[in-house]
Amino acid sequence: MNTTVVNTGTEGKTWGGGNEPLKASYGKMMMWFFIVSDALTFSGFLAAYGFSRFKFIESWPIADEVFTHVPFLHGQELPMIYVAFMTFILIMSSVTMVLAVDAGHKMQKTKVTWYMFLTIIGGLIFVGSQAWEWATFIKGDYGAVQTKGGNILQFVDTDGHRVALSDFVVAEHKDRTAHERKNGLWFVDEGTLPTYTVDEVIHGLESHENVLVRTQMINEHGEKTVLSREESLKQLKDNGKLVVEGANLHVNEYGSPLFADFFFFITGFHGFHVFSGVVINIIIFFNVILGTYERRKSYEMVEKVGLYWHFVDLVWVFVFTFFYLV
Repeated sequence: MNTTVVNTGTEGKTWGGGNEPLKASYGKMMMWFFIVSDALTFSGFLAAYGFSRFKFIESWPIADEVFTHVPFLHGQELPMIYVAFMTFILIMSSVTMVLAVDAGHKMQKTKVTWYMFLTIIGGLIFVGSQAWEWATFIKGDYGAVQTKGGNILQFVDTDGHRVALSDFVVAEHKDRTAHERKNGLWFVDEGTLPTYTVDEVIHGLESHENVLVRTQMINEHGEKTVLSREESLKQLKDNGKLVVEGANLHVNEYGSPLFADFFFFITGFHGFHVFSGVVINIIIFFNVILGTYERRKSYEMVEKVGLYWHFVDLVWVFVFTFFYLV
């Protein structure tokens, strides 16, 4: 039996997108795929942060008490001012990127060059500001004492204002040796020794009656719990284990160490994205100056890097909301 094949005219016409599906080039489509996958990654990180914060909500650090620093204004409490400045700079760099893309559509090389330059400057300011914020967060301002149970004891005056250890503790002049692999436990380094010992903090607290201990637990008024004079001394003598200065991946003078872990990881991951965007923008910037895209009669590369830059800015809005505002 002979079989007759009828050509209905549909062969090879199942895909109707051509070389530019959704009227987007291959490069722009791949950039969108990357952005979607990266957005899912950031979503997972922020969701983990949200669940952890909800679990330890009663002892989570208060952002207004952590991010109070402004460069060249030492000793002044200015909550969120510098973080707001960083956010403004990054958002404005997104505006200049929009203007660069628009100028590219109009084949205006000079304007593209200037707007790309301003975008790069904004990105560098943000990365530098984030590095400064990290250094300040790691160094710390006040110091605290970690208890045997891992909680943090901070110090305040009778008006509730934070008091630094250096304001009431005097370090005794004696030799103290940190544990190293050669003189302590194998494969264990103790790290940098704190400026004071727990005993020195106790002596300082005893000699300053206006200093009280504040725990990391948040009361019904949304404030850290301040102990009485007797409870302060008892808590420090019975449970004081280690003097903590600043924050790292192990201890955190501001409260739960988990807060510092998430802060370093998520803001560091975002900072890496911003730094990568700055490097890519610099490459595109020099290509614009050399006239590469003018000869191609298309500034699509500027548009593609612009998509990435807008994504980085949008992610920062969520990071800023989760870490600093909520």
